Amino acid sequence: MSGLVRAMGGMLRTFESFEAKYDIFIDALLSDAPKACLSVKPYKLVLMTRITRKSTFLLFAAAMIVVSTGLGFGQANRMPLLQDIQLPQQTYSGVPAATPLVQKTGSVTPTLSSVSTIKTQYAALANIVIPGYSGVLVESLDGKQVLESNATGAFNPASNVKVATAYAVLKTFGPEFRFPTNVYTDGAIDQTTGTLNGNLYVSGRDPVFGFEHGVAIANELNKLGIHSIHGDLIVTDNFAMNYSSSAARSGETLFADLDASKRSPAATRVWLNYLTNSGQTGRVGGIPGVTFTGALYVQGIPSNLNLLFTHESAPLRDIIKATLCYSNNFMAERLGDMLGGPYAVARIVQLNAGVQPQEFSIQTASGLGINRVTPNAMMKLLRALRGDLARNKMTFADIMPVAGIDDGTLEGRFAVDSSRGSVVGKTGTLGHTDSGVSALSGEINTREGKFLFVIFNEHGSVARFRAFQNYFVSLVQGQLGGAVPILYNPVSLDARLAHSRFSYPTSNYRGNE
Repeated sequence: MSGLVRAMGGMLRTFESFEAKYDIFIDALLSDAPKACLSVKPYKLVLMTRITRKSTFLLFAAAMIVVSTGLGFGQANRMPLLQDIQLPQQTYSGVPAATPLVQKTGSVTPTLSSVSTIKTQYAALANIVIPGYSGVLVESLDGKQVLESNATGAFNPASNVKVATAYAVLKTFGPEFRFPTNVYTDGAIDQTTGTLNGNLYVSGRDPVFGFEHGVAIANELNKLGIHSIHGDLIVTDNFAMNYSSSAARSGETLFADLDASKRSPAATRVWLNYLTNSGQTGRVGGIPGVTFTGALYVQGIPSNLNLLFTHESAPLRDIIKATLCYSNNFMAERLGDMLGGPYAVARIVQLNAGVQPQEFSIQTASGLGINRVTPNAMMKLLRALRGDLARNKMTFADIMPVAGIDDGTLEGRFAVDSSRGSVVGKTGTLGHTDSGVSALSGEINTREGKFLFVIFNEHGSVARFRAFQNYFVSLVQGQLGGAVPILYNPVSLDARLAHSRFSYPTSNYRGNE
């Protein structure tokens, strides 16, 4: 018995030493998961049950020791968005390297208080009870304050950080930017045999590159008269496919995807859906595919290659719409990497939205982990983003989910007839970090016009926070004449992301968009 106790004690100490890393991993799985488990596309989230109690671990450890110490377990099949978000380990140590102003939670968070001081001229809003440690701010478009509570406090915004990432990327690259995936060769095409004698090279950083795009590349190779490749497939170390952070795994997926005889049924289904969503049904003859005599390698691209063509992703505006609708962590991190990581995102926000560093400090581009933003700073960011969108003849609805209409994290919220389509915003959820975090910010439409709002809740039940947010937003709309749906023509995310195309070095465009 004493040996068992010692073994369990050792396992518990090991468990505790990795507890912080475990919490970050679980938060990555649970952040902003929609109520319904959807898996039609890889960016659709999957809910999982959190198991954190040490008692559960001890029971499991005891059973394992008593039954056997040598059992092996097979790895369960992964759902599409069980993402391997690999972030630098030191960023979760409490003193992140990326953003110097991010410190340990206790050093940047004001003293917690269960009493909220509400400033408002609306009697119905003055006495509401705001749960947890929270900051709330509601303003008209011209800056008049409707309600304020703890707006200068620093809170964890969770996935509201993705709004900052979207703003920074759009400001830097523009809404019509497309991610290029270049296809090269070091060989020559034998048209008589349909053979490419040489290697095929693929290089790109497209965060939404998937099955359908791999088959589309095979189809484009077939158009060039290539049906077999006497050589290897080589991808670069930044290549990603189907939201995988592993270049090797992504390359293996592409290797099988290009070959019709090795292509999975799932890939075929995605390809057929892509043809429908892109309007190309019936315009692709046969089943696209190429075969290889060689193998897959991950390595750099030589300088003396011949560019065959370039696959261009859907426009950035549509990629951001998918990222924010489903609060996809992988896509947000890839977008942030385009700028140099979270520190670069923070600097763009600070410089262009008039936000002070102490008001806006982030260590991830997705909102995972410990980040600190004040409601005042978030409001300034919303205003800056709204202004930039307007200059491009866009609105929040072009990049954010419209509640009750768009798929994703807001599809089941504000969905009754009276409020459906009246809220456009971004959710944020961390089940364990900062003892539970839920955020919601964006724009509401009422009979008295549009208003911007920020709600940061932490240190409490996520379910309770969401219920409060739903109640509060509806109450505010009621004080402003009632909810009014915005003018919005919904387009499915599958259709948005199907707007990819090919370009060739000898012409501006070839193929079907």
